[in-house]
Amino acid sequence: MSDWLHALPVMWMALMVFGATYLVAAAIYFAVSRMAAGGRARSFKAVSPGMLPPLGIVFGLFVAFIAAQVWNDNERAEAAVNREASALRTAVVLSSDFAEAGERLRRLIRAHIKETIIEEWPKLAHQSATLSFTPPFLAQALQLTLSLTPDNDGQASRNARSRRRSAMRSTRACSASSSAARRSMR
Repeated sequence: MSDWLHALPVMWMALMVFGATYLVAAAIYFAVSRMAAGGRARSFKAVSPGMLPPLGIVFGLFVAFIAAQVWNDNERAEAAVNREASALRTAVVLSSDFAEAGERLRRLIRAHIKETIIEEWPKLAHQSATLSFTPPFLAQALQLTLSLTPDNDGQASRNARSRRRSAMRSTRACSASSSAARRSMR
C-alpha cells in the first residue's frame, strides 16, 4: 500500500477501504451477471451458497489477526519511545547537579531530541532508517557523562548509576540493531 493511505485519518482510511471493496464487489457482480446470460447460467448456479459463510469467517479471522499484530506493534513502539523519553528525562534531572557540564548535557539532549524528531522519525515512517550508528549528540552526551568527576557522594552514586544504565542501553541498542538487521535480511 502507498504511504498516502497510511497517512489518512482513520475515518477517511476506512471510507477508502470500504469504498474500494464496494467497487470491486460491484465490478464482480456485473461481470458475473453479464457472463451468466444465456446457456451459462446453469454453471453459475452450481456454485453453492454454502461456501460463502466459511469464506466470510476466514476473511474475519484474517482481519482480526492482522489487527492484533498491528496493535501489538504499536504497543511495543510506544513502550520503546516511553523508555527513551524516561531515560532522557532522568538524564536532564540528574544533570542539574553539575553546573556548566549539566547545561552542556541538557543542550546535547535537546539537540538529540530535535534530531530524532526531524530526521529519525521521518526515516522510520518511510522505512529507510538504519540502526548501524549511534546518534552523534547522544554519543557526545555519553562521553560528557563518563568524563564528569563527582564533587560529592551523591554525584558519585549518580555517576555510577548513569554508567551502568549507559552500558545496559548500549548493549540493548546493539542487540536491537542486530535483530533488526536479521529481520531485514529475511
